Amino acid sequence: MAKKILITGSNGLLGQKIIEQLIDQEEFSWIATSNGKNRMSQIPEGKYQSLDITNEGQIKRVFELFEPNVVINTAAMTNVDLCESEKEQCWNLNVKSVEMLINACNQVDAHFIHLSTDFVFDGANGPYEENDTPNPISFYGESKYEAEKLIQSSNLKKWSIVRTIILYGIAEEMSRSNVVLWAKEALEKGMPINVVDDQFRAPTLAEDLASGCISAAEKGATGIFHISGKETMSILELVHQVGDFFNLDTSIVQPIKSNLLNQAAKRPPRTGFVIDKAINELGYKPKSFKEGLEILSQQLTDKAQI
Repeated sequence: MAKKILITGSNGLLGQKIIEQLIDQEEFSWIATSNGKNRMSQIPEGKYQSLDITNEGQIKRVFELFEPNVVINTAAMTNVDLCESEKEQCWNLNVKSVEMLINACNQVDAHFIHLSTDFVFDGANGPYEENDTPNPISFYGESKYEAEKLIQSSNLKKWSIVRTIILYGIAEEMSRSNVVLWAKEALEKGMPINVVDDQFRAPTLAEDLASGCISAAEKGATGIFHISGKETMSILELVHQVGDFFNLDTSIVQPIKSNLLNQAAKRPPRTGFVIDKAINELGYKPKSFKEGLEILSQQLTDKAQI
């Protein structure tokens, strides 16, 4: 019998990429859920349910209706600075909702796959392995680590925590941009931009992360998995690579130190992941950053032609 997968946050970038990859797979049936109306045109009638993951009654209703074997929780509050100022909203979305989803998964004996972040680390010793000790330095990171601890201390039979690093790609009616699209748009405008040169990340193509999540569902893989791009670079280098790829002038890019940006939340200086476990256990095959930009470029071209 086909495994039934319930996706939360299906309107988001990762949620949409997971659904794109599930649509043609016969071994899964699936239901997409997100807060509000469906934004993804590929979702057929009857395959979408509105779901506020902070509402226990709604969670119960959707779980009783669909009885999933797997839940992939991509929903979260991810604006790091907003999490710092809107702590209650952040906690409700990133922690309390996870507690309710754990309970719901227990009721139907579902495998819970939860998305987490490199921001659970302080960035002093990147790249990180799965068993390195988290030490978040922002409220966002704290909320995501708290959710991880809830999962690990729960009586769930099957769970996976998938940590990732700055996701990029395009989706329909995106509510938030990402660093690659921001860099491209900023460079196209030709106005001087300040870019940090002391933060190091491994940019992750949304399609790659989606395939990693589906693989975890397929294999029933449990534990913590680090899934990211394979190249760690400074945000400055990332912006330069985007500019070079799209033949844009990068002379307008001004390097700046993080402490001069006056951001509400602290960022870990150097993350990056050791991704050997995901490669060996999930068959994860990340694209290079250049390959990811090629895929993104083609998608932008296709979108412009619609």
